[in-house]
Amino acid sequence: MILTSPSLPYTPRRIISLVPSQTELLYRLGLETETVGITKFCIHPDAWYRQKTRVGGTKSLKPEIIRQLNPDLIIANKEENVQEQVETLARDYPVWVTDVNNLEDALQMIHDIGALTGKTGEASVLISAILKEFDQLQTTNLKPQTSNPPPRTAYLIWQDPCMTAGGDTFIHDMLTRCGFENCFAGKKRYPETTIAELQALDPGLLLLSSEPFPFKQKHADEFGRLLPGCRVMLVNGEYFSWYGSRLLDAPAYFKTLRESCY
Repeated sequence: MILTSPSLPYTPRRIISLVPSQTELLYRLGLETETVGITKFCIHPDAWYRQKTRVGGTKSLKPEIIRQLNPDLIIANKEENVQEQVETLARDYPVWVTDVNNLEDALQMIHDIGALTGKTGEASVLISAILKEFDQLQTTNLKPQTSNPPPRTAYLIWQDPCMTAGGDTFIHDMLTRCGFENCFAGKKRYPETTIAELQALDPGLLLLSSEPFPFKQKHADEFGRLLPGCRVMLVNGEYFSWYGSRLLDAPAYFKTLRESCY
């Protein structure tokens, strides 16, 4: 069944996570023994990636492996997992599906998973620590650093075709909190764009994410040639799109990134 509230009549002892950032959260909450399955994209922590049973990719699950693990809780995500696959799993196992589009959603997700797994106290401590870091980031952003406003920014997640992040995404919320103005704020989800459109928008800053497409320096050099006058930077996409415990370290990364843009 797909759970409609973050509660179970028992404390789960065999958890499968289908989302990399939520796998990292389970580790942070101290659920080492309870977490029995992860995806091949759950690369953090490294020890879990090497030791835990992998149940396929986020969009290509292996039901037979999941069946062998006999989970008493599966944690999925509306955006990262395939609806039909999740619904099939829900016929046999309790599934909690998260839906995260901004920082507030992420904090609620952390609270809910804490409640589901018997780690309410640990989740509350983590939430408080994340809020403190983002409050400090906001204070830093309010301080005048130069007479120029932050550059209008385009953030690419894919190369061919070029894809970016619209105004209703978690990435957009992180860009805003970082102090950048998203050129594609008026669009939904992850729209395709073109070099011609980017040239017409004339962003002052182009951020190339490390995931899901692994942009490298050669791509930055090419975009720099095509967009003269635009600063092109490679960024760690985990800080912009991982909405679990990675949020604790994201503000420090954003602060450094913002400072480097002046």
